Amino acid sequence: MNRRVSHLLAGWRTGLPRPVLILQAGNALNYFGYGLILPFEIIYLHQIRGFSTSIAGLVLAATQGTAAIAAPPTGALLDRYSAKAIVVAGSLASALGYAGFAYVDRPWQAFACAIVSGAGIGAAGTANRTLTIRLVKREQRTAAFAVNRVSGNFGIGSGATVAGFIVAFAQRLSSFQTLYFFDAVTYAAFALIVLAAVPSPRAETVTATDANGTGFRAVARDRPFLTVIAANIVLVVVGHTFFSNILPPFAKTHTPLGPAAIGIVFLVNTSFVVIAQIPAVRVVARMRRTHAFAAASALFAVSLLAVLPATLTHSELAATSLLAGVAIVFAIGECVHTNVLGPLVADMAPAHLLGRYLSLYGLTFTISLALGPAIGGLLLQTSPDAIWWGGALAAVLAGAVLLRLGGRIPDPLRDFGR
Repeated sequence: MNRRVSHLLAGWRTGLPRPVLILQAGNALNYFGYGLILPFEIIYLHQIRGFSTSIAGLVLAATQGTAAIAAPPTGALLDRYSAKAIVVAGSLASALGYAGFAYVDRPWQAFACAIVSGAGIGAAGTANRTLTIRLVKREQRTAAFAVNRVSGNFGIGSGATVAGFIVAFAQRLSSFQTLYFFDAVTYAAFALIVLAAVPSPRAETVTATDANGTGFRAVARDRPFLTVIAANIVLVVVGHTFFSNILPPFAKTHTPLGPAAIGIVFLVNTSFVVIAQIPAVRVVARMRRTHAFAAASALFAVSLLAVLPATLTHSELAATSLLAGVAIVFAIGECVHTNVLGPLVADMAPAHLLGRYLSLYGLTFTISLALGPAIGGLLLQTSPDAIWWGGALAAVLAGAVLLRLGGRIPDPLRDFGR
């Protein structure tokens, strides 16, 4: 038994430096606040504030759209200036924006808060990833991205679970205002943690005579990288955003699930990711990167289609059990997907363009988190079932595109002859 326990614990060892672990602990706190609001953003804006689901979806899209716009200029700044300072400034901006969400009662106010919070998310998210990469060795990158994913899912899962029970107990305006206020507090607390406990490594600079170029034009010439980014935008929309933002309002309207059950489904998903993400590093390391992308796309397609049977039952227990199973399949796909995507982007980036490459990696998520609520919010009003079968088809096509990249992307199994 002791050997089994030791073997299990060995799977969780990362060897990451202390500042990175502190940074990820701060991430967990920050994501706890985000998890408080994530499943209920559309529900809050629609049912409490009286916005249509399409307007509510567009507000969420505005947050992530602004984050997407902020990411590239942030990437350029990160190749010259301190990632730590940008993390702090961006987090404080997000704190201000999300605090404002608690008091909006008109769409223009919600859009204003979305722009402020989105700018902070775009800047801090890009800087956070760059800061992490600069604090670790090359061989620690996969573990660093995995721990980042664990901290995020632990925070989101625990936050969503707490929020589910709060909303189930008192589904009124003051409950949602409390959730948004505490979300803002966690952004501010994360900024303080980074400011006090995380060092500031220097950016690597390059001369203007470098033959490979120093700006976004050099990035634009990397066609395999742009293909990776475009295909993964689709995978994040259908595999991450549809589950996080669209499944809760869909389940509340078209299945017997209540707010507490929705929180439990999120807990199952994020708990599985927390448990499996780091051990999955070793599993994914034995797969070709293109094969791992194809596997993730297939898992997303299966889980998307599996949502539909939940609409056919009148039993909350049966529907919750089914969607909990869907959440686990989603989680497996997430583990495979994120363990491949982040390290691949870092490996494709020249050192002096790391900030720019990671800013476009961030766009994979911010554009997806903008498109997902906008597309999903519209389909919720017109053709809800199309969200799931259409998403499955898109996932399969994206996986096929990535599979065709073959030897055009770096792969440790091929490059080091393993």
